[in-house]
Amino acid sequence: MAYALITGASKGIGKAIAEELAARKIDLILIARSQDLLQQAADELSKKHAVKTAFLAVDLAEANAGQKVFDWCAAQNFSINILVNNAGYGLSGAFNKQTLPNNLDMLQVNMLVPVTLTQLFLPQLLAQPQAYILNTASSAAYQAVPGLGLYAASKAFLLSFSRALHQELRNTSVSVTAVSPGATDTDFVVRAQVGAKALKAASQVNMTPQAVAKIAVKAMFRKKPEVITGLINKAGAFITWLLPKGLVERTVMKVYQ
Repeated sequence: MAYALITGASKGIGKAIAEELAARKIDLILIARSQDLLQQAADELSKKHAVKTAFLAVDLAEANAGQKVFDWCAAQNFSINILVNNAGYGLSGAFNKQTLPNNLDMLQVNMLVPVTLTQLFLPQLLAQPQAYILNTASSAAYQAVPGLGLYAASKAFLLSFSRALHQELRNTSVSVTAVSPGATDTDFVVRAQVGAKALKAASQVNMTPQAVAKIAVKAMFRKKPEVITGLINKAGAFITWLLPKGLVERTVMKVYQ
């Protein structure tokens, strides 16, 4: 029996993706930091959709967190056919106002953990008749975002990595999809500590985690390399491509100052 493994699954987009998959009768492995929230989510999804659920509470910012997840799955004899690298967060403000440990922790979660899990689980995924990798990038991946610069750069990395891997694996049983949400009604703005201007801008275009998850899962099963959620976010990516980079960056910087 194969499972879908989802990081950042205790709330927000990750939990909504878990709900989408559970509704399709797919068994779940939920990964996040909070033991209590994971227990609650696992129980809810199991009872509502009659699927098997398991969970592991682990801080993905810790060194070797990805290896720990893989080793735990191996010890439990879990077989994975869907890998959802969803966990991630941002830090707002000027780059030099953040501490080096905080920045490195964010890069660990946003970049190194997805790479580690993909590398470790890929042989197992390739052995499946059909398998999927879904990576949660961001609409911020399409431009430099002063005031949210390292986060945007980490998501640009994940998007580029996903697209490249999609092509490398196109003649195999594994499909890779990157989903790029824009402003979504999650705790992202709280942890990122974005300012009033950014909160106001986000409130006007917020999507629900459920809407994002529905688009993401649909694109994954259709084997699309990439999907941007929402017409406004798609238009934003096009405008970013169309206009001079410096103009776009200076405009965005005013929002995050």
